[in-house]
Amino acid sequence: MGHFGGRGRSWAKADGSPVSEADMAVNAYLKGVIAAARPDDGWLSEECADTATRLDKRRLWVVDPIDGTRDFLRGRSGWAVSVALVEDGAVQVAVLAAPAQQRLYAASAGEGATLNGRRLQVSSLATLEGVRLPIDPPNLNASFWPSPWPGTAVAKPNSLALRMAMLAADEADAWMEGRSVAEWDVAAASLILIEAGGTVTDRHGAPLRFNQPQPLVHGLAAATPALHAEVLGRLDHALKALAARRRAVA
Repeated sequence: MGHFGGRGRSWAKADGSPVSEADMAVNAYLKGVIAAARPDDGWLSEECADTATRLDKRRLWVVDPIDGTRDFLRGRSGWAVSVALVEDGAVQVAVLAAPAQQRLYAASAGEGATLNGRRLQVSSLATLEGVRLPIDPPNLNASFWPSPWPGTAVAKPNSLALRMAMLAADEADAWMEGRSVAEWDVAAASLILIEAGGTVTDRHGAPLRFNQPQPLVHGLAAATPALHAEVLGRLDHALKALAARRRAVA
């Protein structure tokens, strides 16, 4: 928090995304603590060079030291520290800390999810009418959807993990992402959402698996169980519409 709001050095990585002294400090701290306690476990972090040695590990820590660095640097609260323990491809323990929001999410497989110690449960919304989405308001009516979303846009934190956690906390009902995203962006939040009663798959409808050779999740559809199939279908429609537009331009 001493670096929050751009206090400290920051720079652009090779892909153009921002990173800061705080990202690196959190990464070093977590890696040191975990390596001391679990020296035989694997490690995958946004701020460390990936190595193939993790693929031979049954147990892997998947870490994003600061998910949502842009919000962190701008002094906005939409960022979090994301830590997940993966065993045999599935997340078993997850923690998502959002100190600027004074929030600590936690989950263990089969044990439920909590926010600051309070049990989490996704909303009971069963139809799209009134759906809450953490997206930019103009995108509710974007032409690539089969029809406008019959609901409202709610807060959209820069952190992808926090967008998913909003569903777990009954602050949103659905969220989708067409692009492939890194495992560290969503590993912890996926378990928190599932343990709160939600459903999350990749853009093809497959369950998420982690510690893949290429550590990517190919799109996301996250929702209350009753809405997931419809949300997945709308995402598929949008992706096909956007692909057709690109072909037409080319």
